[in-house]
Amino acid sequence: MIINCKKWRKEFGVDDIVKNFDFPEKEEVDKYYPQFYHKIDKDGHPIYIEQLGKPNFKALYACTTQDRLLKCLVWEYEKFITSRPPACSAAVGHPVETSCTILDLKDVSLSNFYGVKDYIMAASSIGQDRYPECMGKFYIINAPWLFSGVWTVIKPWLDEVTVAKIVILGKDYKGTLLAQIPKENLPKELGGGCTCGKGCSLSDEGPWNEAKWQKIEAEMTFIIF
Repeated sequence: MIINCKKWRKEFGVDDIVKNFDFPEKEEVDKYYPQFYHKIDKDGHPIYIEQLGKPNFKALYACTTQDRLLKCLVWEYEKFITSRPPACSAAVGHPVETSCTILDLKDVSLSNFYGVKDYIMAASSIGQDRYPECMGKFYIINAPWLFSGVWTVIKPWLDEVTVAKIVILGKDYKGTLLAQIPKENLPKELGGGCTCGKGCSLSDEGPWNEAKWQKIEAEMTFIIF
C-alpha cells in the first residue's frame, strides 16, 4: 500500500502541487460549487462543508477544469495534514487528527449529480484511498427523496470504513449538527449563527489562520528548511 501511495504521489505530481499550485479562480469557483473549511466542531475538528446542490456546471467548467479541481483537492488535503489538525490540536489542548464533514444536498437534482459525477467519483477515490486518515464524522444533510438512487450509485465506490462514518439526514438535520457543532461556528444558512464578513465559504476561518498559530508554523518551517 505504501509503495502504491508513493507511486500515485509521483504520478499525480503531489510534491509539485504542494510547492507550486495556485488557484486564482477560487472566488469564481465558489459561486458555482462551494467547498470550504470553516471553524471547528465541539471536539476541535476542522469543519469541511461542500454544497452539492448549488453547482452551475456550465459556468463552473468555464472558469476551471476537473483536473484543476482535483489538484486543488490534493493541495487542500496536504494543507490539512500539515496545518489544520495541528493548529486545532494546539487550540483545544488535545490531539485532533480528522475533519467533520457536512455535505449539503439542498436543491440537488439528478442533473446536478450527473453533471459532477465524474469529479465526485475521482475525489472520493482520492479521499478514501490516499487520505483515509483525514475523514472523521460525515453528515449528509437535506437528503431528498431521490437520494436513495444517487446513494446506490455512490456507495459501491466507498469502502466499508468510509460508509460507517456517514450519517444521512433530511431537512430536519439542525439538532444533530448543533449537537456536534457550536452554533456560532456553523454558517447561518445551515442553521447556525455565523455570518463571516466576506462570506463563510471564503473566510477560511479557524485556528489555522490565527496569528499565534501562523507564527508557530512559520518558525517550524524555518527550522525544517
